[in-house]
Amino acid sequence: MSDDTTDEPSIKRELRSDLDRGFSKLVRAYQPGIHAGAYRLTRNADEAADIAQETFVRAYGALSTYDRERIDAMRLASWLWTIALNECRNRWRRQSPQAVAEVDLPGHVDPEPADGDAWRRRLAELTDTQRTAVVLRYVVDLSVNDIAEVTERPEATVRSDIARGLDRLRRTIAAEEQRA
Repeated sequence: MSDDTTDEPSIKRELRSDLDRGFSKLVRAYQPGIHAGAYRLTRNADEAADIAQETFVRAYGALSTYDRERIDAMRLASWLWTIALNECRNRWRRQSPQAVAEVDLPGHVDPEPADGDAWRRRLAELTDTQRTAVVLRYVVDLSVNDIAEVTERPEATVRSDIARGLDRLRRTIAAEEQRA
């Protein structure tokens, strides 16, 4: 993280001294990644926007009750992704599989790959645990340790989910290339 708006220690200092100003920095730094990851997980722009918004609403509520030491000890990205992933799970439980629709994402700050439809289809073919692990690792750029914390799964299992997900993606791409 390179500048003051995305530097975790700077954001933590702001959160400790002025919650509202610090929270504004937190949202600017992490909202694009939360939204992008939620979109990759849900494949729905409206759901992703709702998940990102609810993540930060819940985060603000929690931060307002935390003391300085707890804020200092936090790993912000992991903490926010724990909230976001729980929100995704809650929504998945309330939806039927048919309710998940693919929607274009106009004007979103996350650059869509040139073959975005193909990637949405490929990711949809992964199991939920594989898709979550792959997206958190390669779209959101969380470490395996952070993913284990967020998903409440052992690191070895997360590594396995990532490896199996990547292997499945490679096989899918190879099959697509053979058909082309």
